[in-house]
Amino acid sequence: MAALGWLTPRRRSATARSVLAGEASAEAARKTSQELEDLAPEPDLAVAEPEFPVLGDDRAAAFFDLDNTVMQGAALFHFGRGLYKRKFFEKRELARFAWQQAWFRLAGVEDPEHMQEARDSALSIVKGHRVAELMTIGEEIYDEYMAERIWPGTRALAQAHLDAGQKVWLVTAAPVEIATVIARRLGLTGALGTVAESVGGVYTGKLVGEPLHGPAKAEAVRALAAAEGLDLGRCAAYSDSHNDIPMLSLVGHPYAINPDAKLRKHARAGDWRLRDYRTARKAAKVGIPAAAGVGAVAGGTAAAIALHRRRR
Repeated sequence: MAALGWLTPRRRSATARSVLAGEASAEAARKTSQELEDLAPEPDLAVAEPEFPVLGDDRAAAFFDLDNTVMQGAALFHFGRGLYKRKFFEKRELARFAWQQAWFRLAGVEDPEHMQEARDSALSIVKGHRVAELMTIGEEIYDEYMAERIWPGTRALAQAHLDAGQKVWLVTAAPVEIATVIARRLGLTGALGTVAESVGGVYTGKLVGEPLHGPAKAEAVRALAAAEGLDLGRCAAYSDSHNDIPMLSLVGHPYAINPDAKLRKHARAGDWRLRDYRTARKAAKVGIPAAAGVGAVAGGTAAAIALHRRRR
């Protein structure tokens, strides 16, 4: 299993490993999508926007980045907290996860060095464990740490696509197992995520291709669209990060959600739609107390500092 956002942002086209990662993620996503579709809630057509998404357009779909787009913070950090609680690793690894999360929440951007460390840590932690075991634990961890961190505004956008009869996929560098759990709990179609190698249902500690990040995300969306018969020009994609510009540029309806500075600039230049649920004004509209957001950041930072002091 691998962590989110490990790679340094790329300025080149997809490599062969990116294509492999994208195709592997698309294949894994399609295997679980039918199960999630069966569990999806009945659509409420009154919620859908009248002009977009287009009702009944089955050749359109929506692709949502996960971290800081659908959910506040990094999914892998919350998963790591749950694994620590279950004695999967020691306090020093938790301290590293805490520092990475504190930086992510304060800076709002991915740090390549932190993400590389998180990826290596996650792979070593799950090596030798069964895939089914991690899926079961993931369900528990979602309830413990993730459910309350879903952005209501972004969730409403995803629901609008579902209500219009369209499929909705998470696309994330987080492990596909974690992403699939989150997609299921949100009633989405499925998830594209990083595929960790397993043999006989047991993790080997290696990846298939590379993390689903940057160009690999675009390759995964492209592969899934081809397999599902989608018209990318009629599809939508949502992300907070400039690293996802390749994915956003594939579709006819790109959205910048809680964008970082580079993505905001790019979105404005391209006349893309923007949504920001982080400010007090936006938070009030979607029912998030501003004080709670500030407290969460302060609390995460304090926890990281306390853990660091214990190490010393």
